[in-house]
Parts: sequence; C-alpha cells; structure tokens
Amino acid sequence: MSSHENGWQMDARLALHGVQTPRATRALSRLLVVMLIVSVVLLIVTPWQQNIPGAGRVIAFSPEERPQNIESPLDGRIVQWHVVEGQSVKKGDPIVDMTDNDPSINERLEQERAQTALTISQGELRVKSMEDRIRSLIDTQRTGVNAAELRVKMAVERVAAAEQALAAARAARLTAQLNLDRQQALAAKGLTSTRNVELAVLDAAQRDADVDRSVASLNAARSERGSFDAEWQRTDADARTRIDEARATLASGLSDVAKARAELAKVEVRVSRQQTQRVLAPIDGTVFRVVARQSGEQLKSGAPLAVLVPTSNKNVVELWVDGNDMPMIQSGRTVRIQFEGWPALQFTGWPSIAVGTFGGRVMMVDSTDNGKGKFRVLVEPDPNDQPWPSNHYLRQGVRANGWVLLNTVPVGWEIWRQFNGFPPVIAPDEPLPTGIEAADTDLSNGSAKGEAVKAKSK
Repeated sequence: MSSHENGWQMDARLALHGVQTPRATRALSRLLVVMLIVSVVLLIVTPWQQNIPGAGRVIAFSPEERPQNIESPLDGRIVQWHVVEGQSVKKGDPIVDMTDNDPSINERLEQERAQTALTISQGELRVKSMEDRIRSLIDTQRTGVNAAELRVKMAVERVAAAEQALAAARAARLTAQLNLDRQQALAAKGLTSTRNVELAVLDAAQRDADVDRSVASLNAARSERGSFDAEWQRTDADARTRIDEARATLASGLSDVAKARAELAKVEVRVSRQQTQRVLAPIDGTVFRVVARQSGEQLKSGAPLAVLVPTSNKNVVELWVDGNDMPMIQSGRTVRIQFEGWPALQFTGWPSIAVGTFGGRVMMVDSTDNGKGKFRVLVEPDPNDQPWPSNHYLRQGVRANGWVLLNTVPVGWEIWRQFNGFPPVIAPDEPLPTGIEAADTDLSNGSAKGEAVKAKSK
C-alpha cells in the first residue's frame, strides 16, 4: 500500500470521529426512555375506578307524583279556565269550570232521583204489607191446623166409642140368643110358657138390631175420621200454598226494591258528577300543559283537560344501561351523577377529583329489559354524599348521565381490558369457567382478574 492510500484512510477515520450525536438529541432520547419507564410504572401503580356508564333522566319515585292527566268528569264543554300553563297550584285549587251539553240536565236528574226514591218507598210499603200477610197466614195456618187436629181427635174418640158400643151389642145379642135357646128348650119340655118364648125371641131380634145399628155407627165414625184426616191435610196444604205464594211475592218485592236502589245509586252518581262541574287540582303541582280549549268544543267524559306535574318529595334518576353490564350492578352500588344544565367536570376513573357531580346509590334494577336490550336502573341520592340540587333545578325530565362505580384496578389493566372488549368484572356469585385458575376471587385484585381473563382468551 502506498503512502498516498494510507493518508486517505487516516483522513476518513478522523472525519468519522468528528461526526458526533448532538447533545439535545441525546438528552431527548434519555427523556423519552425515562418517560417510558415512568409511564409503565404509572400504568402499574396508578389506580383506576372501573365504572358502567348510563344515561337517563330525573323522575319522581312515587307514581302518584309523576305527570298525570286531569280528565273531564262529564260530557260537556269548558266554561272558564282558572289556571294557565306554568302556574303552581295546591290540592283543591280550581282548575276549570265545565257545563253539561243539556242545560236542564240537573232538573231532570233531580226529578229522576225523586221518582226513583218514591218507587223505593212504595216498594218498601209493599214488602212490609207482604211480611204482615205472611205472618197472618202463618197464624191462620196454625189455627186451622189445630182445629182440624181437634176434629180428627174427636172422630177418633167417636170411633172408639162406636167400637165399644158394638162390642156391648154383640155381647147382649149373645146373651139374648142363649136365653132364647134356653126358653125354647124349656118350652119343648113344657116347663115354660109361650109368652116367655115370645119375649125371648123379641129380645134376640132387638139385640140383632142393636148390633147392626152399632156396626153402622162404627162405619160412620170411621168414615168421619177419614174425612177429618183429609180435611186436616187439605187445610195444612192450602195454608202452606198461600204462605209460599206470599213469600214469592215478597221476594219479588224485595228484588224490585233492590233494583230501584241500584237505579237510585246510579242516579246519585250522575247527579254527583253533574254537581262537580268545577274540576279541582288533585295534588300540589304545576300546570304543564292545557289541552282542551275554552270554546264550543264538546268533550266526552274522560277526555284530557290538562297535564299536571305534581310536586315530588323524592326524585330519583332513571338510568338505562346495556344488558352486558347489567349483571355487575347490584342494589347499593355507588353511582356518580352528572345533571344536564349543571356545570360539572367528570373524571370517570377518578371520581374523587370530579367537580359538579353528585353521589347516588342503586335502588333497584328492573327484572326485564325495555325490548331493546337496555335495563332500567333507579338511583337515589346517597345520604353520605352532598345533597342533590333543589327541585328548582332538578325538575322531572332533566337528563342525567351516570356512572355506576365498580372496583379499583391499575390503569394499565383497564386500558388492556378496553382494547380487548372484556367486561369490567366477573360476577362474584357465579362459578368461573372450567380451566381458569380461581385461586384468588377477590374483585379488588386486578392482577388476578387479568390472569383469569388471559387464560380465558387463550
């Protein structure tokens, strides 16, 4: 190699040594490395509050304090309004005066009510008369049956007397026949006179007549007894028939009275509705909208007249959350609320430094969705946090954004979860899927949760 070539190489090495990295570049690179290391450390140690977002509005907790329609109590038209839109009213304040389509309806209803009352009075008199008649028939039945029973008893006694008379007559005839036989035997021997025989024959004939007469009397007594028995049964049956007819008439009268009273009740309702032609406020609130017009417009009973927004004693926030997040929400969870129109600065991951937001607590979660995969969550004020704005600002219908607070995890874990689209937490009451190590199920341990989700993804 020649001296010329050696000199050229030496000059090249000297030129390379003269080219150096600028000091600013080196400082910037060191700063970037430090920032990278600090960022990694911050991602590991900086806490992040997981949350579930939701949007909704302010409503009254009690259904009676939610907006309601004031309806027409009758068929008619409006005479005069006593309120305007936006006016506050108290319970019992007049809202509107109405009148019926028929100007003489009140007089006609009064006449109908008087006629119905008269019908009831007359029906009650008929009922009372029938009750008295039934009591008289029962007394008559008792008297007639007793008399018939006495006659039957007398007939029984006559039959017994006739039977005894018949027995006596037969005994007398037997004695007379024995005497006749004895006299005839004596006459044949010449021991008695013909006169005695004739007297014995006459006595026997009389005794036969007595027996026949006694038999006839017994048959007559027995026939009379049968007649009295039939009369007793007829008397009792006739009395029962008349009593049953009277009771049927009484039942019909009672039914007529009941129908008349029902009709009177209907008339009273109609009269009451016509008398309540001034519609009053059912609850304290504000007139939101006047629907019906004060003119010749005809309104049906039940037609809306105005919309009243009651003054609510307890407002809650109605949030709608996604169905994927619903299993992580339980009653008692802490919520941060941002109300529309109220200045606020919200840091979802650091609620402690948020400004203008208010604390809430989950009251309940609906058992079903709204048909679009959204579930309603009711949030009440947190008693341990600052109170919500007054009703002057927090009116029903004010929109609100809410964040249901879950667990505290590192920022890096949350970023990794967001990139992968995993849920914030796994429900603690459900078993972990097969193949996932569940050595530590504490939801506050973000690293253990990360390992579980990694295993699941693998």
